[in-house]
Amino acid sequence: MLFSLTMISATTQAQTGQYANVNGIKMYYEIHGSGSPLVLLHGGGSTISTSFSRILPELAKTHQVIAIELQAHGHTGDRNAPVTFEQDAADVVELLQQLHISKADIFGFSNGGQTALEIGIKYPQSVNKLVIASAFYKREGAPAWFWKGFDNPKFSDMPQVYKDEYLKINDQAALMNMFHKDVQRMKNFKDWTDEDIKSIQAPTLIVIGDQDLTLPEHAVAMSRLLPHGRLAILPGHHGEYFGEATFRHIDNKEPEAFAEILNEFLAVQ
Repeated sequence: MLFSLTMISATTQAQTGQYANVNGIKMYYEIHGSGSPLVLLHGGGSTISTSFSRILPELAKTHQVIAIELQAHGHTGDRNAPVTFEQDAADVVELLQQLHISKADIFGFSNGGQTALEIGIKYPQSVNKLVIASAFYKREGAPAWFWKGFDNPKFSDMPQVYKDEYLKINDQAALMNMFHKDVQRMKNFKDWTDEDIKSIQAPTLIVIGDQDLTLPEHAVAMSRLLPHGRLAILPGHHGEYFGEATFRHIDNKEPEAFAEILNEFLAVQ
């Protein structure tokens, strides 16, 4: 499938993009499709477009997709405070309340997966099922080289596609602000405890690529801690299995296949 055919068009975005005043920031979200509500939470440094453009149209065939841009990312405003998983979780839950959605399935990728974990732990009443994609709950869940990179973070290491997409929305100063806040969050990353993960009662699918940032051993351990955990390890790198922006040049059917796996998991009662 060609890249030009998989991106959400500017016209579609204009028709679906909306803002809400959430905990002191102007939060951007899009609603696509119809059916049971499915929230999409993007990765660090990303937008709805860079994380989900390839798979969102597939998911919107079977769900009411609520795709959200989190604090300081994409179209969403910032506050005079660090970005944290705790605050992101509170913002998502507040937005759902404003949309009169009492409970939703939540699919979080990378940092969005960590936000989804926080929602499952702190706001179980808002969650139907969780999909935690390419995320970890302890520092040991990612290789040592990943953490070492935060000792001397380089803006040049940020994927160019993230920069390009962000600059279509906002300016260079805002991009640098997001970069520094995301770096600081990961530099200060604190583990969740095993007891935190065990407390999540929502059925949860842990999914990673076999060459992902998250170590396979960690994904297995997390899935076994969860009271209702399932695990899928698919071929590919970080987000490659659903067509994340850094892999959209690859012409394959894996994102469509992953959408089927996701739909099967979400459909089971």
